[in-house]
Amino acid sequence: MGKIVDTSNLRGDFFGGLTAGVVALPLALAFGVQSGMGAIAGLYGAIMIGMIAAWFGGTDTQISGPTGPMTVVSAVVIASAVDAHGGRMEDALGTIIAIFLLAGLLQILLGVFRIGHYIKYMPYPVVSGFMSGIGIIIIVLQIFPFLGHSSPKKIPEIFTSLPDILDQVNYASVCLALATIAIIYLFPKITKLIPSALAALVALTVASTILELDVKIIGDIPEGLPVLQLSSLSNVDWGRPMLLLIPALTLAALGTIDSLLTSIVADNMTRTQHSSNKELVGQGLGNMAAAVIGGIPGAGATMRTVVNINSGGRTRLSGVIHGLALLIVLLGAGAYARLIPLPVLAGILITVGIGIVNYKAIKHIPYVPLADSLIMLVVIILTVFVDLLQAVAVGMVLACVLFMKKMSDIVDDQVRDGLVGDNLDDADNPVDLTVPEEVRQQVYVKYFDGPIFFGFSSRFPEMLRDVPSVKVIVLRMDRVPYIDQSGIYSIEDLILGLQEKNVHVYFSGLQKQPNEMLKNIALIPRLVPSNRVYSDFRVCMEAVKESL
Repeated sequence: MGKIVDTSNLRGDFFGGLTAGVVALPLALAFGVQSGMGAIAGLYGAIMIGMIAAWFGGTDTQISGPTGPMTVVSAVVIASAVDAHGGRMEDALGTIIAIFLLAGLLQILLGVFRIGHYIKYMPYPVVSGFMSGIGIIIIVLQIFPFLGHSSPKKIPEIFTSLPDILDQVNYASVCLALATIAIIYLFPKITKLIPSALAALVALTVASTILELDVKIIGDIPEGLPVLQLSSLSNVDWGRPMLLLIPALTLAALGTIDSLLTSIVADNMTRTQHSSNKELVGQGLGNMAAAVIGGIPGAGATMRTVVNINSGGRTRLSGVIHGLALLIVLLGAGAYARLIPLPVLAGILITVGIGIVNYKAIKHIPYVPLADSLIMLVVIILTVFVDLLQAVAVGMVLACVLFMKKMSDIVDDQVRDGLVGDNLDDADNPVDLTVPEEVRQQVYVKYFDGPIFFGFSSRFPEMLRDVPSVKVIVLRMDRVPYIDQSGIYSIEDLILGLQEKNVHVYFSGLQKQPNEMLKNIALIPRLVPSNRVYSDFRVCMEAVKESL
């Protein structure tokens, strides 16, 4: 960890952590309410996970806490435990805490046994479909609170029960929720100094209180420091371990995916390299600490991490400051937080759900390989209507089977009688020997041998960091017969990163399928103009030489 406390970026870390804490406050309260354990459980989770995961984790700028995906699963776990105990939360609390503790322990074990780095092999359509499904679940779960009613816990029940409440709509709730959504999207056009979700939370809580609107509110929130809940573990039925292990495994797997994907985002923004296994240990410790005080579990939070980085955060101290800021709120603002209307939290969560849905991937369904589109749609449907862990498992199996079929087809297509193609010897030459030395120093050629797919695309961030200071990079694709959806977006991220360095990108030797895929999503000519795409490497190098 180096220094015990790295104060080299104290000012940036202070403002980054403080800003992230301000952004996290309304989300923590909203996620706590959605989980079924109350707003305070969300705040407890944000404080403990935020500080401990930051201190012991492997991503310096990561901000952790309750997230939309983790809250959706937690809500299912909590509802199932309460139902199993006759509808009494106090009796179910021990089981809930035991599951959350076990989930954190499983994350620690994943880190200790170095399983973390395998997350990079998760295919993009599986991750995309899973996250989009989570976004849809969050939005659907807010329909009833939006209309002023308590929501059923299961998605099918929401749709079947909806006609029964349409003639009992609380229009004050609808107005507050709509106003919340409008403020969140429009307030940043006025100023970005204050997070729009916080502005909506404060303004509409004040308005609702002054106008005495007939809407549901959060209600009493405990003040002061939290107390340990370990005594409730005495009520746990340890004789049926699978009832604890299966939901814990679901939470641990989801928390792992959620956190490490956010770590990759942080790496791309800060040009650093996180430690996946260390991050899992930190997340596991944070979730266990949150569980023992009655907090809900969480993971690395993408939006809050981005806010932290953009506000100056660069070391793990920023995550600790984020947690301390929320602790101060806990100690002094409970009397005011109880007045927050539930429709306002519903409006906040609807925007969270909208933000999680991957519209880019959905928009590109007609243009990416059919197998990728099929996988993503299957994962979305299973996530929303069946089970999150089963959705990921089915998606992974589909991805592997379809990928093996595609690779088998490609191998068959490449079998030829006779000698190897005339151009094969060019692949061993870094540039045409006729190119002057002064030009060579400004050109970097990157060769790709074989398909670019989900198992390979995780190396692209490393490629970006390894590119030397040049003016032009040529991506030589002669031996790339196939690109899947993960590969397409990895190439897009690579090119965007190179453009930030003012590096011009050329393509050489694009085969039919990769060429069609890159044109279908308009990467060509949106990022790489058509006049920088060449079928022949030597012709490409002549064009590069002319441009320089």
